[in-house]
Amino acid sequence: MKRQNQSSVVEFILLGFSNFPELQGQLFGVFLVIYLVTLIGNAIIIVIISLDQNLHVPMYLFLLNLSVVDLSFSTVIMPEMLVVLSTEKTTISFGGCFAQMYFILLFGGAECFLLGAMAYDRFAAICHPLNYQMIMNKGVFMKLVIFSWALGFMLGTVQTSWVSSFPFCGLNEINHISCETPAVLELACADTFLFEIYAFTGTFLIILVPFLLILLSYIRILFAILKIPSTTGRQKAFSTCASHLTSVTLFYGTANMTYLQPTSGYSPETKKLMSLSYSLLTPLLNPLIYSLQNSEMKRALMKLWRRRVVLHTI
Repeated sequence: MKRQNQSSVVEFILLGFSNFPELQGQLFGVFLVIYLVTLIGNAIIIVIISLDQNLHVPMYLFLLNLSVVDLSFSTVIMPEMLVVLSTEKTTISFGGCFAQMYFILLFGGAECFLLGAMAYDRFAAICHPLNYQMIMNKGVFMKLVIFSWALGFMLGTVQTSWVSSFPFCGLNEINHISCETPAVLELACADTFLFEIYAFTGTFLIILVPFLLILLSYIRILFAILKIPSTTGRQKAFSTCASHLTSVTLFYGTANMTYLQPTSGYSPETKKLMSLSYSLLTPLLNPLIYSLQNSEMKRALMKLWRRRVVLHTI
C-alpha cells in the first residue's frame, strides 16, 4: 500500500504566475513577443554563419553553437509557459516534466561551458594574437565544443535520473514556470540530503568554476587591452569583450543565485524572476549583443539580404 501511495503522482501542475491573475494576459503577450524575437534572432545567426564561409572561424562557430543552445533552451521552456499563462495553470505529465528538466539541464550545462570556451577564445585572440591560430586550432575548437555538449548531456542524464527516482506521493503543484530541479525537488516525499550535496557540488563545479575562470580571463584581457597603443584599437577590443561579459554576467549571475542557494533562500516569485533572467532574457539578448556590435556579422547579413533580393527579382 505504501508503494502505491509513493507512485500516486502521475502528473504535475505548473502554477506559473497564477498568483497574479490580472497580469496573465499582459505577461502572455510580452513573453510571446520575446519568444518570437528570440527564435528569429538566433535562427538568423545560425543561418548567416552556416552560409558564409568567411565566418567559419572559431569565434563565429562558437556563436553558432551558442545560438543553437539558446534557441533550444528557450523552446524547451517558453511554449509550456505560454500555455500556463493562457490557462493560469496547466498540467504536465510525470514523464513530460522530467523530459523538460532533462533538456533544461542539457542546454544550461552546454551554455555554461560554451560561454567559458568563448572567453578562452577571446583571451587567446587578444592576449596571444601571434599564436592564436596555433592555440585555437581546429582540433582544440572541436574538443571544446564536444566537451560542452557532452557535459550538458551528462548533467541532464545523471540529475534527471536521480530526481525522477524519488517518490512523489503528496502535493503535485510546482510553484514555478517550468520543471526546474529545485522546484520539483521540493515535492519529493523522501530524504533528498545526499542529492542536495551532489547538486550543490555539481553546480559549484559546472557554474561557479567556469565563471571564475572567465573572470580571470577577462582580467588578463583587460591588461592586454590597456597595453594597446591606439585608442581605436583599445575601443574595438573592449567593445568585443564587453558584449560577451554582459551575457556571461546575466547568465551566470542568476543561475548561481538559483542553484547555489538553499530552497528556502528566496521566495517563489523571486525564483521565477531569476529563472526568467537566464532562460528568457539571455537567449533574447545574445543575438543582439553579439550581432549589433560586430561588423562581420552585419556584412554577412547584408550579403545574405542582397542575395535574397536578387533571387526574388529573377
